[in-house]
Amino acid sequence: MTKRILLLSFALLSFCMVTNAQTIEELKAAKAEKEAQLAPLAAQLAELTGQVDALKADVADLTDKVTPYPRWDVGALGNLGLSISGFNNWFPKSTPNTTAVNIGFSANSFANLQQRNYFWRNNANLALAWLKFDNEDVGDDNPDFQVAADAFNVSSLFGYKLSEKWAISTLGEYRTSILDGKFNNPGYLDIGAGATWTPITDMVVVFHPLNYNFVFSDSDFNYESSLGCKVVADYKQQITPGLAWKSNFSGFFSYEGSNLHNWTFINGITTAVKGIGIGFDIGLRKNKQEALAADANRSDNPLQMYYLIGLSYAIGGK
Repeated sequence: MTKRILLLSFALLSFCMVTNAQTIEELKAAKAEKEAQLAPLAAQLAELTGQVDALKADVADLTDKVTPYPRWDVGALGNLGLSISGFNNWFPKSTPNTTAVNIGFSANSFANLQQRNYFWRNNANLALAWLKFDNEDVGDDNPDFQVAADAFNVSSLFGYKLSEKWAISTLGEYRTSILDGKFNNPGYLDIGAGATWTPITDMVVVFHPLNYNFVFSDSDFNYESSLGCKVVADYKQQITPGLAWKSNFSGFFSYEGSNLHNWTFINGITTAVKGIGIGFDIGLRKNKQEALAADANRSDNPLQMYYLIGLSYAIGGK
């Protein structure tokens, strides 16, 4: 009986091994057949992809040739943030009776002209925010709105095209605060000339080694104007339908020392459906002269920052 069981088990094992071997061979044969079918299709796909890319390039070139001059690109984007909070006898807080209101607004507009031999690009940015915090248990705290963000920038770039991507150019840029008597106090005016590189339609890089940075001020601090190099990079991108990103860097690097350097970097992201969505703006800046004007005893140059989150609205046109 034991021998029969052993023989039966051996026969069953052998059958399984043979069946498995046949199955593997069949699978290998099916794989080879599919690979043989795939090879010519892959070659056809590669050829068709190349033809499609070539046709897209031809269509883009023809579209450019039939689009009349002058070509205007005009648009505006606004971002409004608002928050209101109130607490009454909320004892877990150290100040149980308070009200707070935060209002912020940012706007960006542009008007860009393209001609066959030259371009003219104009931009304006404004960011304002106010904060009101009222501790009802303190009679002498300030109940008024106080400025939380204040930045204004306008620029105009003219370039004569040497090629599709390079141009000789001149730039005028003015920036200041506008609230609490800060308009043009200080104010910065850059005027310079050099070259502009446009690697893609929505990216502009300005390099002006001959630039004068005028600084205006009515305060006691002695702001200094100087000669230096101006660098600007402006980029906008529709990442996906309904999601857009705009970025701008503007820097001045003085030939008279790092204490006169300054730069501002602004980024904005918006989600929009029919022009309305959620917007986020953040601005970064370093300016040693402003830091010293705020505190003459400080030795560092801290990073200045503002941000705003809120409802956005975009207007665009051609």
